[in-house]
Amino acid sequence: METATMNIKIKLTEQSRVNQLDPNNISFGTLFTDHMLVADCVNGEWQTPEILPYGDIAYNPALASLHYGQSIFEGMKAFKNEDDEVLMFRPLENFKRFNISAERMCMAQVPEEIFIGGLEELLRIDSAWVPKGEDNSLYLRPFMFASDVYLGVRPSQNYRFMIIMSPAGKYYSTPPKVKVETEYIRAAPGGVGYAKCAGNYASSLYPAKLAAEQGYTQLLWTDAIEHKYFEESGTMNVMFVKDGKLITPAVSTTILKGITRDTLLQLAKSMNIEVEERRVPVAEIIEGIANGSVTEVFGAGTAVVVSPFAAIGFEGRDYELPAITENSLSTRLKNALNDIRTGKVADTFGWVWKV
Repeated sequence: METATMNIKIKLTEQSRVNQLDPNNISFGTLFTDHMLVADCVNGEWQTPEILPYGDIAYNPALASLHYGQSIFEGMKAFKNEDDEVLMFRPLENFKRFNISAERMCMAQVPEEIFIGGLEELLRIDSAWVPKGEDNSLYLRPFMFASDVYLGVRPSQNYRFMIIMSPAGKYYSTPPKVKVETEYIRAAPGGVGYAKCAGNYASSLYPAKLAAEQGYTQLLWTDAIEHKYFEESGTMNVMFVKDGKLITPAVSTTILKGITRDTLLQLAKSMNIEVEERRVPVAEIIEGIANGSVTEVFGAGTAVVVSPFAAIGFEGRDYELPAITENSLSTRLKNALNDIRTGKVADTFGWVWKV
């Protein structure tokens, strides 16, 4: 697949830092590649993108995004196949979702040639940073923020779009223990829960901190009105295996339309696994864990990929989940996904984008 690319100004670093990358010891989101992409939208017109050495950026204290929160991002990954070629996974879906978030946040639409073309050029330049190895990838972070220097509540007239990249390994070293959140909310109907905006994550930090103090890794968010139905987890969508069926909350204005989520649902259907997208009552799942009809609960997201949960905390009690095996659906889905993303098997879905 190819996309049209705008002219990009390129300034290469004088000294690569790729020797700092240890594929056997990668800490998520702490080491960044040699270069970054920057593109400014000025009064509705996109300027020529630039690829520059990775480094700090300086801004006026009155920067609108710092005060009023117009900031969105995406999470993506690139991989290397056995021929050392760089592969992206479903980048057009991220591009579409990015602009859906931009529309909801009243921000400029980013052209495909800047988003996809910029990713391709950046990956060509920093291809040596894509780590090989099981569970390894290069995490791609496109983001955009309001760049007006103005104190006043209105949409910015100017925006900065950037892409940075960071080597990534396995997100969780052990299966997370999660808590059902029934007091605080992540999103409300009609809000921005379906947009990948910075504020969604900021509002989740305090309840997540409280849960961490109780020994939990993540939260399982429930609906804002009754706290009776599952929505998603802190860094991922959530899926349940009950009576052999794969069940997940239907997307709405309060749930992020995850690309990994959609991928797993399609893979499950291709395996002749029955799939249900619907409202999922907390009581149904807790009862199912207790009586054995619910055999797996796992998260799905770009960073975590497929992350089975060890236990779910609800109303002061921890409900332990069965140990995951090679025959577990979550294992089979993860292996199938990884084999496609890394080019080990034929991509019959048209998901892989070769750089």
